[in-house]
Amino acid sequence: MPHEEAQGFTLVELLVVIAILGVMLALIGISAKPVSPATHAHSAAQEISGALRAARSAALMSNRSVAFTLDVTPPGYQWGSRPRRPLPDDIKLALMTGQDQVISGNRGRIRFDPDGASSGGRVTIDGGGQLWMVGVDWLSGRVSVVHAAH
Repeated sequence: MPHEEAQGFTLVELLVVIAILGVMLALIGISAKPVSPATHAHSAAQEISGALRAARSAALMSNRSVAFTLDVTPPGYQWGSRPRRPLPDDIKLALMTGQDQVISGNRGRIRFDPDGASSGGRVTIDGGGQLWMVGVDWLSGRVSVVHAAH
């Protein structure tokens, strides 16, 4: 009768697999940390500035006015006929715009005209001790982002 080798894993093989799983779980735990309000504020500033630029481009391309509407509470925005985009709840938004662009106490808009001009305004994003300001020049419609530390 030929000698059959034992089937199974050695103790060393099991320890190596357990060590690899431990390292993987540790890496997953590190990457799954909650995002800070400061990071949310920075991301929101970038997202809002991108949406404002897209609204301006849409106004230029379609040869008609396009409105960017900002909801201060709950935080979110939309432009043109696009669906509303929510923003993180751990940030505070403020909108400075012309009186004729105020829709309600917590909602207002910045309008972009077909010639590139706009109603102008500024969106302030505050989160985690970080303050970002996204400005829209009324004459050129140019969008700018500024970081202003508290």
